[in-house]
Amino acid sequence: MFGSLQSLLKETRADLVIANGENASEGLGITPEAAEGLFKSGIDLITSGNHIWQRREIIPLLEKDKRILRPENYPTGVPGSGVSLITKKEIPIAVINLQGRVNMYSIRCPFRVGEALLRQLGKKTRVIVVDFHAELPEEKEALGLYLDGKISALVGTHTHVQTADEKILPRGTAYITDTGMTGPAGGVIGMKRDISINRSLMQIPYKMEVEDSAAVVMGVLLTIAVDSGKALSIERIRRELPDLKP
Repeated sequence: MFGSLQSLLKETRADLVIANGENASEGLGITPEAAEGLFKSGIDLITSGNHIWQRREIIPLLEKDKRILRPENYPTGVPGSGVSLITKKEIPIAVINLQGRVNMYSIRCPFRVGEALLRQLGKKTRVIVVDFHAELPEEKEALGLYLDGKISALVGTHTHVQTADEKILPRGTAYITDTGMTGPAGGVIGMKRDISINRSLMQIPYKMEVEDSAAVVMGVLLTIAVDSGKALSIERIRRELPDLKP
């Protein structure tokens, strides 16, 4: 997988690579070893979501490595941070990780937390990218429009299914409801089909396992004007890798 990712990065000539890695370790959570593998593959920054806490060994790394984010709107005192300011080609770029509340944990409001962050970050850079890890398209679209013109892009994550609604919002913010997943193309959202089917049939929470099938890489390629922070384009990426298994 990592070799194919490096080929894709070379092809796109991306200046900054962000990956949501909350399911990088056997489909649930992320370990320090998995995080290091992602960094070695060419990823600059790892965002996450509600599954970041599944692997407790990642918590010390959240505290000391600013390249790994957890959603910023968790309660005060939770380990780690949801904001990173990274410099690429002498250009400061802010990345914000937020989590939705509909059908998820009742944490701090992502709208108010996001807006408060922008008042601080806007003094440091105009290029701001948000990973909004949320369940409901309505909540994602609402936050995208609420922050339109104040951020460069809002990229939705969490559902594992890539949506076909990429666009530039009226005030210049790039938007997509969900960027999709990178992992096995078969099964159910990357997990073994038989287990997923039985979970629905029996209503028993059987432990999920990663599907053993050819992989797919999903994401978006953003082009942003550094002087204004406005998005110039957003392009969906989906690459089948028939000879590669996780």
